[in-house]
Amino acid sequence: MGSNLAALGEPPTAANLLADEGTQTLANTHTATGILVVDDEAQVRIMIGATLERHGFDVRLAASSHEALDALQQNNFELVLTDIVMQDGNGIALLERIHEQQPCLPVIMVTAVHDIGVAIDAMRRGAYDYLLKPFERDHLIGTVKRAIDHRNALQKSQNYQQSLEQVVRARTEMLRQAMEDLERSYDITLEALGDALDLKDSETEGHSKRVTAYTIALARAIGIAPAQIKVIARGAFLHDIGKMAIPDEILRKPGKLTLEEQEIMHEHCPRGYHMLRKIPFLAEAAEIVFSHQEFFDGNGYPNGLRGNQIPIGARIFAVADALDAITSDRPYRKARSFDAARAEILRCSGTQFDPSVVEVFLKMPSELWQELRAEITNQNKRFSTFDMANQPFPSA
Repeated sequence: MGSNLAALGEPPTAANLLADEGTQTLANTHTATGILVVDDEAQVRIMIGATLERHGFDVRLAASSHEALDALQQNNFELVLTDIVMQDGNGIALLERIHEQQPCLPVIMVTAVHDIGVAIDAMRRGAYDYLLKPFERDHLIGTVKRAIDHRNALQKSQNYQQSLEQVVRARTEMLRQAMEDLERSYDITLEALGDALDLKDSETEGHSKRVTAYTIALARAIGIAPAQIKVIARGAFLHDIGKMAIPDEILRKPGKLTLEEQEIMHEHCPRGYHMLRKIPFLAEAAEIVFSHQEFFDGNGYPNGLRGNQIPIGARIFAVADALDAITSDRPYRKARSFDAARAEILRCSGTQFDPSVVEVFLKMPSELWQELRAEITNQNKRFSTFDMANQPFPSA
């Protein structure tokens, strides 16, 4: 193999290397690069190493695949030149190990076998390029520089990709936080609207918060997805928002409403719907507001929807609303017990209420509803309306 490298000249001595001023100038302007040269013939690897050092490269020599693997574990290299045929093993096997462990490390195969099939096989297995012996000094240096440039470009691309991914992750987190803050501000606004409605309709003070908590608990028991529970919670909390547009003399009338007054009161559903539907994050909740007085058998209002025509959120809300209405004081009657509410809701299953929702409701203990009501009455922060859909409920 040594005779094939005659074009590289005699092995350089330290004096010869220092005497070549032109080469030294190039070395001073070229950033030192770690190159591992692997060949089992001492003369060959010394020749290649000396040539590369003259051009400013930092070179490490290895006499076998085993030495090369040890060097790769202990040092960082930017390029490997390895002979294909060596006494301790095939250079292709070394190539495969390098490609497996450091896929971005370019490898140039050196061979005296003038068989294009060997070169093609090496390239397929991950080699950057190959050199056929004997080769000119300029050819060696040019191939090495191209390989290093390729490696640097690849490294820059990877660094850019990693930097870009970090930026994307950071901005995604910022966007997520901004969206959470925005959603929180939305819900705080909704809570203010609910408080305003309570001031207008003092008879049902606290009703919105209680019925929302009941609706969330029932929706969870049914297995509604968390994202949809948020929508249902907003619809439940704002179900009576349309009453803001109902005249006080009707809304606060202590006695029974006339048929005409009842028709006006029934308008609170479409009025509430039209208030909310133009607000993007409340568009789905507006559907619950619109249909929260529909009956399962079609005898509700405003559209006489029946069965599954009624949004699931409205069907769940209907049970929660009845539960709170029955267990709350009214001017015309005292609050009844939760057990009495269960019996009444069961009686109206299939007419006013969805039987499948009632079935789940009846499996939930009365103590749960009592504890929820107590928590809300005590203004426990757990049930602040802008957080209610995410917080755990007490277990009975």
